[in-house]
Amino acid sequence: MDRLQDLKTNLDAIADRMTHATVSAGRAQDSVQLLAVSKTKPASDIAGLHQLGLSQFGENYVQEAVDKIEAMRHLPITWHYIGHIQSNKTQIIAQHFDWVHTLDRAKIASRLNESRTGSPLNVLIQVNVDHAPTKSGVLPEDLDELVAHVIQCSQLRLRGLMSIPDPENADALRRAHQDLKALFDGLRDSGRVASDFDTLSMGMTNDLELAIANGSTMVRIGTALFGARTPKDSA
Repeated sequence: MDRLQDLKTNLDAIADRMTHATVSAGRAQDSVQLLAVSKTKPASDIAGLHQLGLSQFGENYVQEAVDKIEAMRHLPITWHYIGHIQSNKTQIIAQHFDWVHTLDRAKIASRLNESRTGSPLNVLIQVNVDHAPTKSGVLPEDLDELVAHVIQCSQLRLRGLMSIPDPENADALRRAHQDLKALFDGLRDSGRVASDFDTLSMGMTNDLELAIANGSTMVRIGTALFGARTPKDSA
């Protein structure tokens, strides 16, 4: 019970931050979704947050995630894969997840498409908006080519864009978020993408307000919900 109360306290604090950020940005309070980044956290924490009203959870590590998904099939949870995609893991990702945030290569798109059965897999293209050498993602100048490829994949449903910019400073983060929003708007307004191209996944614990101010529709929160992580796992 103490852990559930801790989770509730954390969730309430994040909800307050999101509400304040959306109001400050002149946006509707329901215009931004919360994705709980549950990597390295036990299934009991996920069940607790689900009990508190969350239904969308993001995982980075394939086998850990699959174990949780299998153990929690009794709960109506939407699972998002938000880690780097290795070619040899595309089949298991396509079979178990509802969303993929980190699509960045045509080869990976093709493999996910070939492995997906049933309803199409919701995908976001990860863009390396600030050309950070340590980050994955398609470069902005190569985005159109990848979009064209993904659109041709019948088992993929292109829902939007995602980024993980290097947090050099607030100004650099702001520019990165603005650049991704501009790419998103450009694609949406071009008529090349479907009407359900509606998701801009950007912002984490430390920059959710900045991301919301610049158009994010989904923030990925781990640390502030679950408690401190190791530096490798912070989100």
